[in-house]
Amino acid sequence: MSDLDRLAERLGIEPFYHDIWGNRRETSDATKRALSAAMGYPAGTGEELAASLHAVEDRTWRRMLPPVLVIDEGAPLNLALAVPAGLEDAELTWTLTEEGGLAHRASLRVGNLPLAEQRVLDGVAYERRTVSTRLPPTLPLGYHRLSVVIRPQGVGGTLEGGTVLIVAPQRCLTVEDVVPGGRTWGIGLQLYALKSGDDWGIGDFDDLGRFAETAAGLGAGLVGLNPLHALFPADPNHIGPYSPSSRTFLNSLYIDVERVPELAATPHAQALIASEEFRQRLAAARAMELVDYPAVSALKMPVLEALHATFRALGESDARREAFETFRREMGEPLRRHAVFEALHEHFYRRDPSQWMWRTWPPAFQHPDSPEVQAFAAEQAERVDFFEYLQWEADRQLGTAAERGRRAGLPIGFYRDLAVAAHPGGAAAWGESDILVQGANVGAPPDQFNMKGQNWGLAPLSPVGLRESAYGSFIAMLRANMRHAGALRIDHVMALQHLFWIPADGSDGAYVEYPFEDLLRIIALESRRNGCIVIGEDLGTVPEGFRPALERAGILSYRVLYFERSADGGFKAPDEYPAGAMVTVTTHDLATFKGFWTNRDLDWRAKLDLYPDEAARNKDVWDRGVDRWWMLQALEREGLRPASYPNNEGSQPFSRELMEAVHRYLSRSPGRIAMVQIEDALGEVEQPNLPGTVDQHPNWRRRLGMPVEAMAGDEGLRRLAEAVRSERS
Repeated sequence: MSDLDRLAERLGIEPFYHDIWGNRRETSDATKRALSAAMGYPAGTGEELAASLHAVEDRTWRRMLPPVLVIDEGAPLNLALAVPAGLEDAELTWTLTEEGGLAHRASLRVGNLPLAEQRVLDGVAYERRTVSTRLPPTLPLGYHRLSVVIRPQGVGGTLEGGTVLIVAPQRCLTVEDVVPGGRTWGIGLQLYALKSGDDWGIGDFDDLGRFAETAAGLGAGLVGLNPLHALFPADPNHIGPYSPSSRTFLNSLYIDVERVPELAATPHAQALIASEEFRQRLAAARAMELVDYPAVSALKMPVLEALHATFRALGESDARREAFETFRREMGEPLRRHAVFEALHEHFYRRDPSQWMWRTWPPAFQHPDSPEVQAFAAEQAERVDFFEYLQWEADRQLGTAAERGRRAGLPIGFYRDLAVAAHPGGAAAWGESDILVQGANVGAPPDQFNMKGQNWGLAPLSPVGLRESAYGSFIAMLRANMRHAGALRIDHVMALQHLFWIPADGSDGAYVEYPFEDLLRIIALESRRNGCIVIGEDLGTVPEGFRPALERAGILSYRVLYFERSADGGFKAPDEYPAGAMVTVTTHDLATFKGFWTNRDLDWRAKLDLYPDEAARNKDVWDRGVDRWWMLQALEREGLRPASYPNNEGSQPFSRELMEAVHRYLSRSPGRIAMVQIEDALGEVEQPNLPGTVDQHPNWRRRLGMPVEAMAGDEGLRRLAEAVRSERS
């Protein structure tokens, strides 16, 4: 094995992969060099390669303990210690300090530990010795600290080391743990799409609370949401929920301004809202069929700034002020760092829109710990406080909406959606540059849908950085997204095992391996702690053995009706779906069922010239007709084909009866959760997002045709809910 191959192996860069057609794709040397450099280990020259390999291989010898160790509940502790040779007579004392503070100690002689390996580094001999012991039977699940002190005999000084010991359950919280019978159903929606009589041009957390009450009244067990991640307040044109600034914090545009308590004590804000000019702009935004994000921001942000000024004038003993300080303590330094980024981003972007990416800022401002950044934060303390205030109020309103749903009878509540990665120009990448990689983007290899592959323009997490930080940012991100939720959907869940990286230099992409078992255990721990079911979006190229591993961990698979086919091309029967799954007819990236039946998505592709030629378009139209024929055949087998469809010909028109029959069909599956998309429930033809487009199609902007106040009384929605509920019971 060459030195480059050894370095790539140590960093988790996979030497090859098999594409969707079964072809073996070798990872080129150029790609290995580019991805190694992206992780902070340059290999462009022989000297760089030697130095990087030396740093990677020697790191585990130069420190006594690894940064983190993740083990199953009840498993013995097997620990390898790296120590200088010649310490056989030294006394070793280890101290295990539980998360709650209780400490356990034991001492032994180094020479009594089995010798596993030896190595000489720069003329110094090292040994790796193993500690195998059973942990205290009372040791709880959680995050503990293991410290080791070695006192050599007859010489001064001691050697010290420490590691984070994470003790985790083997399985996540499951639907069976929460719902009697272990089967339920829910309604999925894009929050921005909700409209109401008092919205400000976008769905907000108050609308969400109302919708949650409606869903509970229809007998649903949960409400599914698009990612609520923080975007870029200074630039409301950046609207993609799967391309966030941070996956840990919230999109402040979802705040319902009129539900912020400070409004009652801010007369000039009330006067602004009541002014004729403001009311006209508000009415225009409210009447839009598509969300006008800049217009919404222009309405909300000045009022929120005024409310923040009122808030800052509150006394320290005020209950609101105390709640804010509690939130700041809970969220800690990551909240402040996020707020500082938003203030800096606003500062540079308003001065020069070309400085949208933090990499274009003056070098002194590209690191959160620089003296210049600290000085800016001190000078702009009020603005930083404002962005912290927005996060707190957004969190409070989301919590209120969740509580409304629970009180109304949602047993699971909200399921939130965790995007696969963050934008390289955002707060997370700026604040955690040792965790988020800048020299590569996340994407996907070529497949039948995208012959050139996909580059999603997102910054991958560094597997090296994750372990070096004891998974701290990953844990914080999970907790933040499980907050006020009863379930979490992890987008492109295969990223827990490996993720396709595309080097910024244009080299071919390659898969990079992640510490899969560690990440699964941590997810299970946080799932149990936060009372949160976990769903893994496992569409696309799924590695062999991956789905069984998810099943063992109690993570639900994600099965979409359109893709679940038998060998002959027909739709799988309901009983062929796995029990450990969430099932749905469609998703935000696919045609609504009405759009599927009427070829609306194919019409869009033709309109936007996304087909290479007319033959490809004609083939899709033909195949869709065959799919409609297969669909009616499947319904007929289950005795569900509506009477208004006399045969299985795919040319028959769409109807609400057909919509109900298809959802009955899927709801008969043993899958633990069946999801209905709100667009289907309301008979909408347009889909929220059309992959492969940016500005050509109104992605992430479509508003629903029916206001939330009317939904509880809508006969079509009630009939569909009854159809699904009856099949689930």
